[in-house]
Amino acid sequence: MRLTCSNVDLLNGVNIVSKAVSNRTTLPILECILLEAEGNYLKLTGNDLEIGIESKVIANVEKTGSIALEAKIFSEIVRKLPDGEVLISVDSNNMTTIKCENSEFKISGQNGDNFPELPKVEKDKHFVLKQAVLKDMIRQTIFSIATEETRPVLTGELFQIRDNHLRLVSVDGYRVSYRQAPLSVEREEQEVIVPGKTLGEINKILSSDEEDVYIYFTNKHILFDLGDSMVVSRLLEGEFLKYENSFFEDCETMIQVNRRELLMSIERAALITREGRKNPIKIDITGDKMIITSNTELGTAREELPVDTEGKDLTIAFNPKYLIDALRVIDDEEIKIQFISSLNPCIIKPVDNEDYKYLILPIRLNG
Repeated sequence: MRLTCSNVDLLNGVNIVSKAVSNRTTLPILECILLEAEGNYLKLTGNDLEIGIESKVIANVEKTGSIALEAKIFSEIVRKLPDGEVLISVDSNNMTTIKCENSEFKISGQNGDNFPELPKVEKDKHFVLKQAVLKDMIRQTIFSIATEETRPVLTGELFQIRDNHLRLVSVDGYRVSYRQAPLSVEREEQEVIVPGKTLGEINKILSSDEEDVYIYFTNKHILFDLGDSMVVSRLLEGEFLKYENSFFEDCETMIQVNRRELLMSIERAALITREGRKNPIKIDITGDKMIITSNTELGTAREELPVDTEGKDLTIAFNPKYLIDALRVIDDEEIKIQFISSLNPCIIKPVDNEDYKYLILPIRLNG
């Protein structure tokens, strides 16, 4: 194998596929990045058997071939190389030479044929989104994926196609996050559960511009095709929570409030709560005022802000972190919050659309 390519392009490709390299494995080959030279590009692949990432780098290929290089040392070498053209060559004993300007490294690799292939995902059915849209959808839901393994399906997000929309839903037992976006082409109803780890990694790769991402499902895998890069992940098995019934329409109290003012007030009130302690904040809605108070062993805090209220006065308490997480990812400045009682969840929505909504369980107040 022998090729030359741009160091900038190579580093970008290495950074992308490194996200799928296994750190803890009994198979040393999974700690490697696979390099394959073919046509006019170098294909890089990382695969930890749960998520696989492939990225193509434009290259001048003099001799085709493949090699698996230990990811940590290879990525460190590429990161430290001077700017310029990189020459990569492999001899018959898998010894790999990496040259750039006046720098030269020789490292031992493994036979590329031993590297596990990425799962094959049929591409007969797909849907397309702008990368920026999917990036926003993940950002606005991923924070409420469950971290405990007691219910494995909740460590992922529901990808649901319904009513010609893609819906992303995450649930951790204390809250539900929902975000939808319209699809340009009508698709049959379908749903799969994508691991949270996959979504966290793909969110780092997605761009914030108008480029497309093509998404393909099978019963066991999902594929995200970003053009120069591709991510394949296994799906989680099991039945997701029937979230639809959680979002009630009727309420006893509804307020409209400025999102940023509410966020800042809750963040200030939460300053006197200790990290790791479930110290609630109390919210009193009286007329057109919301009063937020916090009372801990460190002291007390009180915030007051104006709201537009419909319905009854209400006193309710929440873990402030859950409110802060939702309010930070909402893009609308004016939001509405619906309440039934002090013991029922609240629902946070935009004023003018149903594209996202968040359900948060309250904390029972003593006395």
